[in-house]
Amino acid sequence: MADTLPSLTLVLGGQRSGKSGYAESLLSGGAVYLATGHATDEEMAERIQAHQDRRGEGWITVEEQIDIVHALTQAKKLYADKPVIIDSLGMWVSNMLHAQKSPVVEAEIVAEAMLKHPAPVIVVSEEVGLGVIPMNAVARSFVDALGFVNQITAAQASRVVLVVAGLPQELKNQ
Repeated sequence: MADTLPSLTLVLGGQRSGKSGYAESLLSGGAVYLATGHATDEEMAERIQAHQDRRGEGWITVEEQIDIVHALTQAKKLYADKPVIIDSLGMWVSNMLHAQKSPVVEAEIVAEAMLKHPAPVIVVSEEVGLGVIPMNAVARSFVDALGFVNQITAAQASRVVLVVAGLPQELKNQ
C-alpha cells in the first residue's frame, strides 16, 4: 500500500481521535516510526507502550524529540525503502518550545526534508485550532506555534486527512 501513498501525507486529529491508528493503517507492512514523544512520567510511558503494542512487529522505532531532519537523514541511510511515520508534530513543537527553539522557523526545513525522503512520509499532528483560546501565555504560545507548523506542513503535503471520532475526513488530495 505504501507505493500508492503520496510523498507526504498529514494526518490531523484531536486527542484520542484515532489519528495515529489511522496513519498506521496506511502502512500494513510496517515502517520506520519516528517517535517525538518521550516518557516523562508513568502515564506517558503507558501511552508509548500502548502505541508500540498496537503496531506489533515489522515496525522500526526511532526516537527523536528535536532533530527530525537528522532522524530522517538517518532513516534514509539505513532504511531508504521504508516509509516513515512521524508521530507527532504536536509533541515536537512542545519539545522545541521547551528547548527554547522556534518550531515555526524550523517547520519549512522539516517539511522539505520530509518531501525529499525517498519513501512516503506520514506525519501525525494534533489539531488544536478547534478549541477555546487558552487562559495562559505558555498554552497560547503552543497552540499558535502548532497551528502555524500544521499550516506549513499541510501546504507541502499532497494529502491531508482529519480524523474525528475514528472517522477519516479527506481535506486535500492532489
